[in-house]
Amino acid sequence: MTATMLDTAARTAYDDDHAMFRDTVRKVLAQHVEPRMEEFDKAKIVPRDVWLAAGEAGMLCPTVAPEYGGLGLDFGYNAIVAEELSYLGCPAGFTLQSDITANYVERLGTEEQKQKYLPGMVSGEVISAIAMTEPGAGSDLQSIRTTAKKDGDDFIINGSKTYITNGQNCDFVIVVAKTDPEGGAKGTSLIVVDTGTPGFEKGRNLDKVGMEAADTSELFFNDVRVPQSNLLGGEGRGFVHLMEELPQERLSIAVSAQASAQRAFDEALAFTKDRQAFGRSVFQFQNTRFTLADIATELQVGWAHLDWALKRHMAKQLTAVEASAAKLWHTEMQNRVADRALQLFGGAGYMNEYHIAKLWRGARVTRIFGGTSEIMKEVISRAI
Repeated sequence: MTATMLDTAARTAYDDDHAMFRDTVRKVLAQHVEPRMEEFDKAKIVPRDVWLAAGEAGMLCPTVAPEYGGLGLDFGYNAIVAEELSYLGCPAGFTLQSDITANYVERLGTEEQKQKYLPGMVSGEVISAIAMTEPGAGSDLQSIRTTAKKDGDDFIINGSKTYITNGQNCDFVIVVAKTDPEGGAKGTSLIVVDTGTPGFEKGRNLDKVGMEAADTSELFFNDVRVPQSNLLGGEGRGFVHLMEELPQERLSIAVSAQASAQRAFDEALAFTKDRQAFGRSVFQFQNTRFTLADIATELQVGWAHLDWALKRHMAKQLTAVEASAAKLWHTEMQNRVADRALQLFGGAGYMNEYHIAKLWRGARVTRIFGGTSEIMKEVISRAI
């Protein structure tokens, strides 16, 4: 089914400049992404030429300062890219680069690190990843086992990571490692490792339930030697740095979840108005109309809350608890909506040829990555 456009007429988080940028984003996605989504899904990766096209249009890392090749814009521009990608149904790793890794490099990096990585990240010539999750450590980042031991002027890194977004495409990865195994949270540091460093290997591109086009990988570190100058931020402050960035990461996930939920509703509305059953359209049955009314209500509340959160974040006022609540609510809502929308398709909803099936599969992981719903409740409850 051909995508309709996301209706932004009633939005309150954006201005006219944001609207002009959204038009550009839509044109780029219509030219470089929408016609090739099936190709990306089959290959389980979004190829580098698409990254370059996004970079040329200013869609990557728009908040990065002009001295490092960026546009120096507010997070609203990041959010627009996330909304449009998610509404389209393409899980390209642009948002991870723009919303997460670029912030780490720009905020924590030395001048040399910023000059080395940021211009390429903006242009799409350099693709980044961040390696937190391990086979035995997910949301509990303090229990990671990857180590980085000092040896002269170097670190020697050993360990493995899994479920790493952009893991196949990446030119460098920010590795979360224990520099002091006895130090608990205070023993964790962030270290940059470039692709091609001896001992650093990319494993398989993982086979996922949904979000097929997102390259998600295992990474292995076997006596990987990097200079201590590859430390990003303060030694032993890795856990603190991660916590500082989580609010934006979680808001980014909430943004994508809301846009995906809207697409699921729009798909269901179009299908039920077109599909005939018992001599009338499926939309004319009260159950269908009431289900869609429920979803429309949740979406109305969701967009209002999302704009509130975006404005809070752009004013540097959004708290970690508020971001966790946004991530919890919007992803849970996304999953409810995707499931109910699919139900309205009947048997057709279970067929991969219908876009609703793709939206339904892709929704499931949003309650897991960036911190599970259960962890979000734990974060929120601690502040009550």
